[in-house]
Amino acid sequence: MMYDVIIIGGGPAAAASGVYAARKQLKTLVVTKAFGGQSIVSPLIHNWIGTPAISGEQLAKNLKAHLEEYKGEYLTIVEDAKIEKVIQNENKNFTVTSENGTSYETKTVLIASGANRRKLDVPGAQEFDQKGLTYCATCDGPLFSGMDVVVIGGGNAGFETAAQLLAYTKSVTLLDVGDTFKADAITVETVLKNENMKALHNAKTTAIVGDAMVTGVTYENSNTGEGHTIQATGVFVEIGMVPNTEMVSELVKVDDYNHITVDPRTQKTSMLGIWAAGDCTDGLYAQNNIAVGDAIKAIEDIYVHLHTTERSA
Repeated sequence: MMYDVIIIGGGPAAAASGVYAARKQLKTLVVTKAFGGQSIVSPLIHNWIGTPAISGEQLAKNLKAHLEEYKGEYLTIVEDAKIEKVIQNENKNFTVTSENGTSYETKTVLIASGANRRKLDVPGAQEFDQKGLTYCATCDGPLFSGMDVVVIGGGNAGFETAAQLLAYTKSVTLLDVGDTFKADAITVETVLKNENMKALHNAKTTAIVGDAMVTGVTYENSNTGEGHTIQATGVFVEIGMVPNTEMVSELVKVDDYNHITVDPRTQKTSMLGIWAAGDCTDGLYAQNNIAVGDAIKAIEDIYVHLHTTERSA
């Protein structure tokens, strides 16, 4: 069977694009390992527009349920399947192959495979995940109003997270493992002007400590070897993202971190016939609501592409 579009992913971007594609009566296949994306681990999400609060687990169920409303003539859903390879054929269509060897044919592809937060690999990080340790300041930051918190990571994401947190936390201490911050100089300068902000170089995080919830962070000065403990009730980890783009990394242009480069007006990639949306792209901000908008934008452009191509063929 030849699909009009295959959508790879199961997060908000994939679900939104699947709904829009089916409503436009495009022959659509959505392939995902699981529904929900990164947010599935969040106990409560407060910035999913139209819903004051929802758990990540419930959001995943809602995304799946909405998509399944359109199953049938125009939409097929394959779960528990990871796409390993996308290949362009001689006829300019694409073959999409899953890890179990099943292949699908399609005229266009939308990569909405998201990304995984690079996890902090120290004692206590797994134990206190979502118990004071979090990977999303926008999602969880307001829960720590009036508290002392720590940000781990000295890149732009780390300092931007610190800037957000300074609006309502008591204090923010940023730990960076290097001897110079990777964030833009003007961002560093602006954030460090806040009297409630402190940033430390050569601070290698060694453990997250606590009881039922986080109570602090231990770190080691990488120059002196001296150990320290910071008392904190919240820890925000910003040490990078790992985009799920291996299946097309040989087909489309990616940046130094393997994010797919897209045209922000249309979400087109460098290869005709492939679009991308959400956290797998080089978009500036990683947010569920933004991913949804970008995915819908991509489907609108795919629809135009398919109909223009068919009329001119």
